[in-house]
Amino acid sequence: MKIRGLRWWMIALVMLGAVINYLTRSTLAVAAPTLLHELQISTQEYSYITAAFQGAIMLQPLCGYVLDVIGLKFGFAMFATAWSLICMAHGYATNWHTLAVLRGLLGLAEGSANPAGMKTVAEWFPARERGMAGGIFNIGASFGSMLAPPLVVWAILHYNWQSAFVITGALGLIWVALWLLLYDAPARHRRLSAEEARHIAAGQEPHLQASGTRRSIVSILKLRNFWGIALPRFLADPAWGTLSFWVPLYLTTVRHFDLAQIAMFAWLPFLGADLGCFFGPMVVLALQKRGVRLINARRGAFTLGACMMMGVAFVGYVDNPYAAIALLSLAGFAHQTLSVTVITMSSDLFRRDEVATVAGMCGTFGNLGLLLFSLLIGGLMASVGYTPFFVTLAVLDLVAAALLWILVREKTA
Repeated sequence: MKIRGLRWWMIALVMLGAVINYLTRSTLAVAAPTLLHELQISTQEYSYITAAFQGAIMLQPLCGYVLDVIGLKFGFAMFATAWSLICMAHGYATNWHTLAVLRGLLGLAEGSANPAGMKTVAEWFPARERGMAGGIFNIGASFGSMLAPPLVVWAILHYNWQSAFVITGALGLIWVALWLLLYDAPARHRRLSAEEARHIAAGQEPHLQASGTRRSIVSILKLRNFWGIALPRFLADPAWGTLSFWVPLYLTTVRHFDLAQIAMFAWLPFLGADLGCFFGPMVVLALQKRGVRLINARRGAFTLGACMMMGVAFVGYVDNPYAAIALLSLAGFAHQTLSVTVITMSSDLFRRDEVATVAGMCGTFGNLGLLLFSLLIGGLMASVGYTPFFVTLAVLDLVAAALLWILVREKTA
């Protein structure tokens, strides 16, 4: 039996994988106040642990290349199985050195999520629908991060911090079984109707179809459009890392939240991010209806998100902790508004057989920015506090928007 609108079911399945991906990577941040106390880990050592993850996840181009070569179905299942088992192993760590090694391995495996999502968007959706499809996929990032605080706090309060990693890792193995059972490429999927297959094919740009000769990584690095995506991600992605890895500690040490309050409020920035995943593509569609070309519409949505990100600069200046939560939630909304647009551009500007590789390479630059920013927070937070970093995030996104307008051209070189 054919399934109507199968492409939307496929992106929903990938989105669910992204939920698990970000749930497992966010478990440490929520457990950090308890874990750091029990294992006697300092803030500086915690920054090394997060840096290990960010350093390893910069190998996304390797993940993307593997997905392009062996295929999405089995390649993504392999990576998801690995990250699930590694997450479960976190529960056996007894010092920061072991955690750093495990976080490095986790980052390597979890670096597959973004290339897999963008490859799915490129293969299953016509150009006009890619923004919304990318937004649905990116909901996984914010929803997984949103789910982490209540789930992890529940596990800690009822069992211990170790159980939180085991539970989230086990959820990943359940998703792998669903993925292998339900996913396949459009050309091989038995539930895809001929009508939907024609709809997908009709909306694909002829100059972006696979050519049989895949460009090398070095060749891609020479392309202006690659840098037009990679540099804005380098500047914008530290905002997501700050929300994911440092906000629970900020709320504990600066705003004096206890574990129960973290469970109640730390997920709100990611609810804002969920809404931003829809808002960004809606802005793009609205601009297109007014005659704006696709790439300019994406740049317009990114710029709007960057302007809204200026609110995060005031987090450290408000006295009311709930006002700070509101501004952090605005930051989550603004960041995903701009993030989903720039991430989707890899499928707009590069061929189908290059999308996962390009998405992975751009992800490397995004995570490099996050890594450097996280190390700066860990090294300087004790002396300067969090406020200068919140201000910096606002400025970085405005610079990123300018670079997106300057560098990107509609057609690949």
